[in-house]
Amino acid sequence: MFQKQLDYIRTKTDIIPDIAIVLGSGLGSFADEIDAECIIDYKDIPGFPVSTAPGHKGRFVFGKIKNKNVIIMQGRVHLYEGYTPRQIANPIRLMRKLGAKILFLTNSSGGINSKLSIGDFMVVEDHISCFVESPLVGENDDSTGVRFPDMSEVYSKRLNSIIFKTSEKENIDIKSGTYLQFRGPNFETPAEIKMAKIIGADAVGMSTAIEAQAGVYCGFEVCAISVISNLACGIGKTPITSEEVTETANRVSPLFKRLIKESAGNF
Repeated sequence: MFQKQLDYIRTKTDIIPDIAIVLGSGLGSFADEIDAECIIDYKDIPGFPVSTAPGHKGRFVFGKIKNKNVIIMQGRVHLYEGYTPRQIANPIRLMRKLGAKILFLTNSSGGINSKLSIGDFMVVEDHISCFVESPLVGENDDSTGVRFPDMSEVYSKRLNSIIFKTSEKENIDIKSGTYLQFRGPNFETPAEIKMAKIIGADAVGMSTAIEAQAGVYCGFEVCAISVISNLACGIGKTPITSEEVTETANRVSPLFKRLIKESAGNF
C-alpha cells in the first residue's frame, strides 16, 4: 500500500521537496499563503490516514518558500482519532521517500513551565514519549531505517540555532523546552501535569513526538516549534477548551507564519 501511495502522488506532481512541514491545530492557514503548485487531499491517496480533527484540512500542499521546495501537511492525524503510531508515521515516511530531507513539525500545546505564557513560541529541544507507543514497534524495514535508532539528538541543534537566529532577526520572542506527548483526546488532569513537570516537561500536547521519532528513524533532520495555546490543567485557573486553543493560534498566526517562513527559508 505504501508504494501505491507514493505512485499515486507521483501521478500528480514530480516536485522533489527540500523541506516537509507539518502544521498543528489552528496553524493550518500558513499553507494557504504559499505559492501552491499542487494540492492533494489525503482521502484521494490509497489507504492514507485522513484527518478528522477540527481545523485540520487533511491535504498535502506542494509549493515554494523562498527558493526551497516544500511539502506541507495541512493537518495531521492523531492517536486520539483511532490511528496507530505506525499509521501516524506513514505520512512522515512518505514525505521522506518523496525526497524531503528536513522535517519541520509544529503544534499547539499546553504550557507547564512558569516561564511560558499563552501565545509564546517554544523551540522543542527534546521530548518525552514514553506515555505513547513508539511508531517503530513491529517488523522493521531495513531499507527505511535501523532496528534500534539513536535518539540522543532528535531535534537538530543546527536547525534550532537557525530558528533562534531568525527569531532574533525578526524580533520575535521565542523560548525553548521539552515537549511531552500524551494520547488525548481528553486534556490532562492536574495530577498528570504535576507528574509531567516533575519529570522535566515544559509543555504538553497530543502529537509531534511520534512524528519526530519516525523522522529520525527514516533519516530526516528534525525541528519543532510549539505554540503555547493554553496553560496546562492545574497551571491555569480556568477549564481548558479546544476553542481556546484555536483562538490563541489565530491571534499569534501572523508572527507564527513569519517565523516559519523565514526559518524554513534559511534552512
